[in-house]
Amino acid sequence: MNKAGRIIGVNPPFAISGGEVSIECENFQIASYDDFGVFFDGQKARVVAASSKRILAIVPDVFDLVDVEIHLENQGDRSDGFNIKVGKKIADNLHQVANPAVDPKNNTVIVTRSGSRGQKFPVTLLRIETDGFLTEMAADVMNPTGLAYDPNGELFVTNRADGEVFRITQDEDAIPVSFELGIATGLAFNREGEMFVGDRSGTIYRVRGFEQAESFAVLEPSVSAFHIAFAPDGRLFVSAPKLSSFDDIYAIDAVGFENVFFRGLGRPQGLAFDKQGNLYVAACFRGRHGIVKVSSDGATCELIVAGMNIVGLCFTRKGEMLIATNDAIYSLPLGIYGTLLD
Repeated sequence: MNKAGRIIGVNPPFAISGGEVSIECENFQIASYDDFGVFFDGQKARVVAASSKRILAIVPDVFDLVDVEIHLENQGDRSDGFNIKVGKKIADNLHQVANPAVDPKNNTVIVTRSGSRGQKFPVTLLRIETDGFLTEMAADVMNPTGLAYDPNGELFVTNRADGEVFRITQDEDAIPVSFELGIATGLAFNREGEMFVGDRSGTIYRVRGFEQAESFAVLEPSVSAFHIAFAPDGRLFVSAPKLSSFDDIYAIDAVGFENVFFRGLGRPQGLAFDKQGNLYVAACFRGRHGIVKVSSDGATCELIVAGMNIVGLCFTRKGEMLIATNDAIYSLPLGIYGTLLD
């Protein structure tokens, strides 16, 4: 009998480097940790735990391929391969705090070197071109955090150090458009073009045109950031990570009334929706880290991408999920289409 057994499944089926996946197997005959290995496209993985039916392994470093074959080796025997998709790193040397943003005009991606609060980098905004080339933007914003395009295709950025929002014109100029927004982190636009800003101290602001910001909703403060996104049905969703491992995702209706949409995520951060209304969250679920999918009615939840230090995500017009860690961006072609403004 083949001592390496057979892989019958991998959970979750998608990952980025550093993510922990559970490899379900049968007839795996474990004798000692020195006698076996788990390999991803030929690279040996670090094993966290192992039994005859399940192995927890950490996805090794960056791959050039998205479709990666896993196999087991045990006492000289080798299992058949099992394929999963592993995100390809498309940019690094960044500092992301929230979601990246996709330019609706050309599918390029805006990312940040944000820095700690009050820290000043020479270049803070960058654009990932469709060929993967990273271009520095001349627009100067300290501590850029929330990124969002309005319905007209204009880019807006929050500065959490000074509680401001800037409009970015032609990648060159940063024009201030709203002030006194606390620790401004989350940023989103509804289809009417109204701007919403999440102050991690506890307030969601609404800004209409050039009017002064008004308080739209008040929630408990966050230890890091408010992340906000609009669902297809027009509700504003908010994650506000705290120190609990059982945090809430809030849904806020058109008049500012909030309720708990889903409870049970650890340190939920960036949010994004697909066209069917399913919610994707950078979070920890049942002790496992990555991207969590919550059904449109909030009834079911599952980890679909394994990864560590994920702070945000978004979808491109090509059905790719772009995943932001603290310092890098990964691309996963999942065929999921988000709610980019037309």
